[in-house]
Amino acid sequence: MIARRLLAFAVAAFVAATGIARAQDATSLKKQMPGQWELSTTERSKTCVVTLRGDAAGQGFKLELEPACKTALPFTKDIVAWSVKGLDIVRLQDATGEAVIDFTEVEAGIFEGLRQGEGVYILQDLAAARSMAKSMDQMIGDWSMVRGNGQPICGLTLTNTEAGPDNFQVFLKPRCDAAIAQFNPTQWRLERGQIILMSKSGDAWQFEADDNAQWRRVPDTADPLIMLRQ
Repeated sequence: MIARRLLAFAVAAFVAATGIARAQDATSLKKQMPGQWELSTTERSKTCVVTLRGDAAGQGFKLELEPACKTALPFTKDIVAWSVKGLDIVRLQDATGEAVIDFTEVEAGIFEGLRQGEGVYILQDLAAARSMAKSMDQMIGDWSMVRGNGQPICGLTLTNTEAGPDNFQVFLKPRCDAAIAQFNPTQWRLERGQIILMSKSGDAWQFEADDNAQWRRVPDTADPLIMLRQ
């Protein structure tokens, strides 16, 4: 009997502690969100500045959308407020409190939301988003692919010419290594700090910046493939 009471007490304490933690997480998120955010497609081909405020507004909190939002992202015309739902959902909602789009945090300060039939959208701190845009501009131009020993095996050009939703054209130069030529990337994008090269068949190679300002294909191998800015 005593053992059962202790177990019941332990379970009740755990449930109470979990509830407090959830309340604290939701409260922290409400405090974290007010400010300027960028709402965009995954690679920022369409963007919209959203200012979240801490003032109550009906069933949520006030927000402001820049005038260009309704043109860039038509679904934003229905957004009138924001709120935090459950433990970690940031909701942009309509006048009835229903979700226009729900976001969850996937990285510090970066939230993802899905609209059925349209795709994934990103909500991130405005300053960080503009810093990323600057980084993307720096990617455009000629690159060389080399092996770990420094031997060049291919040249390619990353452009800012749109090639489908959120991707851009990439062109290989003549006389590339057979493996690169077979992969034959036609599109690229910058996603969460990675350069993504994509082929017509849908295959993708990811490259991450290392400490030497080089971009190495991941996962790394004994004979790494490296992209160098020309």
